[in-house]
Amino acid sequence: MEYQHGGDIYTNHVKIDYSANINPLGVPKGVAEAICGAVADCDRYPDSQSASLRNKLSKFHGVSENTIVCGNGAADLIFQVVFTRKPKEALLIAPSFLEYEQALRAVSCHISYYDLKAEEGFLLNVENLISWIQESNIRFQMIFLCNPNNPTGFAITRERMEAFLEFCRTNRIFCVVDECFNEFLEEPKRYSILDSMSCLEWNHVFLLKAFTKIYAMAGIRLGYGICNDGKILEQIHSLRQPWSISSLAQAAGEAALSETEYVENTRKLMRKERDFMKGQLSSLGFHVFDSMANYIFFKDERPEALVQDKLLYHQMLSKQVLIRSCGNYRGLDGTYYRICIKQRAENEEFLTILKTILEKGE
Repeated sequence: MEYQHGGDIYTNHVKIDYSANINPLGVPKGVAEAICGAVADCDRYPDSQSASLRNKLSKFHGVSENTIVCGNGAADLIFQVVFTRKPKEALLIAPSFLEYEQALRAVSCHISYYDLKAEEGFLLNVENLISWIQESNIRFQMIFLCNPNNPTGFAITRERMEAFLEFCRTNRIFCVVDECFNEFLEEPKRYSILDSMSCLEWNHVFLLKAFTKIYAMAGIRLGYGICNDGKILEQIHSLRQPWSISSLAQAAGEAALSETEYVENTRKLMRKERDFMKGQLSSLGFHVFDSMANYIFFKDERPEALVQDKLLYHQMLSKQVLIRSCGNYRGLDGTYYRICIKQRAENEEFLTILKTILEKGE
């Protein structure tokens, strides 16, 4: 089975991984210490309700802990909410995160797609989306929105999201909003619907967040969802296996919420290195899209890349550098790529290898 995501360092011989969008600052010291400290209690079952973690999350976000559910990463919760709702008709934005489609297909849901256009920079226009839904005459029961979107990295402001989610409420459409990359944005609150959920008392929204990316905890597997509909959360609890979040993950999550300086330093780093990498890739002749997150989405427009599938991917891999080919996203092909953003020394090493490939055509 072909690996569908970034981070496939297990079947490839890789020295530098630019395919997974993980915080380049690495696991925070406090989180690592909490994990080590929790090892002593590994002879006990973890708390199946993640009560202490949910309590800390409620204080961190200013929401009731009764609106929070934790999972074994965000992907776990994607499947749980889909299995709970069991929609017959769903809408996906394309391109976007592959796991949404996989979860929907698991419940035999019919999927329609709203295709973003390359000539528009793969940007989502909310007003056009609403018009398209109205004209489709399809009674959608579920919609997934990734904000900022993966792999394009573009984010929609809270006001625009509110307008769309109000439309969905009127039309009885349940919305899953994925904000797993929100913390990498320069102004995360400007793009998050968290406050809107409380103020507008939305019951038709499931907000998805994760520790995976921002705290570099991909191997720990910890995500959480926020939803005002208690019945949905009860159904999720009844469906999931009781010990899906390990005691190590729960301890790591609690510690991570105290890492405010770490997160601020991350945003400063992202702002600087994102602009640097965008400029460098553009100067090398790539078509770079307007990413706002911790990754960059671009197109290889070299003539030879148009006739050799995933040419740049294979060229970089020959140098033991792994990048994310986006050829398996709907609407994209092997000329589109996504790379993460790391620290300056790593980025310069990446660019040196890339320049060598472009100069020699290797």
